[in-house]
Amino acid sequence: MSVLSDLRTVAVNDGFRRLFAVRLVSQCGDGAFQIGLAALFFFNPQNMATAGSVAAAFAVLLLPFTVVGPFAGPLLDRWRRRQVLLIGNAVRVVLAVVLAVLMMTVGVSVAVYALALVTLGINRFLLAALSAALPRVVPRQHLLVANSITPTLGAVSAAVGAVIGFVVGLLTTGALKNGIVLVLAAALFGAASALALRLGRDQLGPREPDAEIRLWAEVRATAADMLDGARYLLDRRTPGMALGVMAAHRFLYGMNFLALLLISRNLLADPADAQAGLAMFATLTGVSFAGNGLAIVLTPIAHERMRPSTWVVGCLGLAAVSQALLATTPAMGVIVVSAVLMGLGVQGAKIAVDTIVQRDTDDTYRGRAFALYDVLYNAAFVGAAALAAAALPDTGWSRGVFLGLTAVYVVAALAYRVGTVRVHDRPHPVLTHE
Repeated sequence: MSVLSDLRTVAVNDGFRRLFAVRLVSQCGDGAFQIGLAALFFFNPQNMATAGSVAAAFAVLLLPFTVVGPFAGPLLDRWRRRQVLLIGNAVRVVLAVVLAVLMMTVGVSVAVYALALVTLGINRFLLAALSAALPRVVPRQHLLVANSITPTLGAVSAAVGAVIGFVVGLLTTGALKNGIVLVLAAALFGAASALALRLGRDQLGPREPDAEIRLWAEVRATAADMLDGARYLLDRRTPGMALGVMAAHRFLYGMNFLALLLISRNLLADPADAQAGLAMFATLTGVSFAGNGLAIVLTPIAHERMRPSTWVVGCLGLAAVSQALLATTPAMGVIVVSAVLMGLGVQGAKIAVDTIVQRDTDDTYRGRAFALYDVLYNAAFVGAAALAAAALPDTGWSRGVFLGLTAVYVVAALAYRVGTVRVHDRPHPVLTHE
């Protein structure tokens, strides 16, 4: 099936079209915002030139979300998800504008780092809300097709926003240069917030939202709720195993991502030329989106011939091949092919895992499931950053590291395959009303 035919299949649902519009515009703003942060944190000639410094920056950016992330799940299972999309994007407008003013007047400061952390944290919360809401706007039998399109085209939209932000940054000089891209991001966040108003207040669930939310009471109850959600997912077997293998995949991908950033910064470009390093990294990141595009096309085709869990195993195998190729040489052509294979492996597995979690998780637990997804995602990247600081050279390329990643990918694929075979790839009937 083609992307257009897949899109037509799910776009007959009015609710899907409206939710999809919110995702595209919101993630376009994410791309613009993140390219501004990338230029600040990773491609400043005076900063982030070593593996340790780059890894530390990732830890600073992601570790708070790993700690705060669990609070999102219980709230997504209680708060109206439409309101989350509406208010969350509106708050990001204010934060992005304040950041732009600070960057154009005061410059980099502790306040800039703090506000950036809060803005990125809201972004993760919104992505979890978008995933949890999707089953409310498409029929169950179309979930895999919807998961093939929405997260992947959302990532493409983020890439478009990043390209626009990059070009705007190139065309801007002086004091405006550091803030204009953030103003652009704020405008996109505002548009996403307005688009959320086209959805019904209760359209995205949950089934029984709390009429009144006492925040501190919710915070106190979060630990118990998240433990309950984790037990539920483990008891259900298939979603628990899917989240586990995706966490492993993200850890290994995090190592690859950090290596690619260092290779772009210190090997394929002059380390003293920040603009050239950023352009190289943007190019290679764009190339990896070709793999994401292949995942949109190939995953529905694979679904017609195999279970989603089997496709996950195949995607892990593709990622292993990409790392084996990188172990041969850091030549540009090899890196490009490896980036495409990794993009296909990462996005293809994500589509299948999203489908498994949505398919096998009751709506009352779905918000917590995707909040746990985000926690595992961020924790895996923090762990990858710590390992990268110790294992990667400043150039980013190490034959031993890439061979090691290849071997771990193979082991992860085999372990997941054995686990799904043992449970016959079926969820345990925990909830009697399903």
